[in-house]
Amino acid sequence: MPQNHPTPASAAPRASETPEQSTDEVSLLNHLGEMAVFARVLEAGSFSAAARQLALSTSAVSKQIGRLEHALGVRLLNRSTRALSLTDAGRAVHTHCAQLVAAANSARDAAKGQGAAPAGRLRISAPIAYGTQHIAAALPGFLARYPQIEVELVLLDRAVDAQAEGFDLIIQHSAPGDGSLVSRPLAASETVVCAAPAYLAQRDRPGQPEELAAHNCLRESHAHSELWRFIPRHDAGKTDVQTIRVSGNYRVNSHAAIVAAALAGIGIARLPRRCVADELAKGSLCELLPNWRTPDVPAYAVGPAFEARPPFAAERSSGAAIRAFIEHLLAYDAAQAQIMAAATTEAPIAPDVPGAPGTPADTSKPAHDGRAFVRPSWMGW
Repeated sequence: MPQNHPTPASAAPRASETPEQSTDEVSLLNHLGEMAVFARVLEAGSFSAAARQLALSTSAVSKQIGRLEHALGVRLLNRSTRALSLTDAGRAVHTHCAQLVAAANSARDAAKGQGAAPAGRLRISAPIAYGTQHIAAALPGFLARYPQIEVELVLLDRAVDAQAEGFDLIIQHSAPGDGSLVSRPLAASETVVCAAPAYLAQRDRPGQPEELAAHNCLRESHAHSELWRFIPRHDAGKTDVQTIRVSGNYRVNSHAAIVAAALAGIGIARLPRRCVADELAKGSLCELLPNWRTPDVPAYAVGPAFEARPPFAAERSSGAAIRAFIEHLLAYDAAQAQIMAAATTEAPIAPDVPGAPGTPADTSKPAHDGRAFVRPSWMGW
């Protein structure tokens, strides 16, 4: 007489799910590899490029995407002879597929990274001024500590596409608006308004932000660069925030070029303090409006939600290397913040007498707002 054998516990549906739900989950697990291929196709930009990177034929890649579309019941890509484009459903699915690849990368890094030093290749993009004066200065200590990490730093004053241009990390001054990217805030840069003694010898020194409207102001060449916001310092006896529309005869997309123009006496500049720290200390530039400060310039470390290489590519940069670099940069930022806080108390402030050389700052009035560096919490890596 046949006997009924109990169903193994591992095969039984959980109490909180129906048999249909359990079957659907198993079915989707069979398509994880196809989801990784879909993410790679979007990264590479074409079936053929993805096929070369994955050591597969183009037809094999196309079939895997077709099977994934069939399993999900939606079209993911619009195919043409010239290019691929995402459908609305494909855009939503891609975000989750990218996260799956990232999770696989993280799992592998966790398994391989137990007790191992970070290693791999990091390709980093940063704005020219920030990269030259900040990232490049922080790199020697990082490379000495992690000799197994190879760094390529590319300095660009333009928008960068991390996936299309193969960057593992982008340092930029704005938070990403792309949902496929993740970011972590870095230390913001304090900004200062300053001018050369030669300029101040010819013009009245501004005592209030609104007086800047009568001056030649050096601006960056981006939208809204003519709007300068000012926040009163604690001892100014004011609480309002002022937005001043400035004008001038020189705009440029480089902090270094603005510093050079300010040193030449062309006009008044608004710059990150780190860009002009030496000039302020030497008196070749004088800080203006000591009772006011301008909003800090934020900085973000931005990268794809998945690693720049898929889990099965050996040449990819590791998440551990990215984390190590960001941790090093945060530590460097903290050290520089302490040095800058001490240095700004000695920076020359533009004197009351127009044309007089820079004099030491009046320490009874703070040269900065004294805010301490606060280490931001993890947001991406």
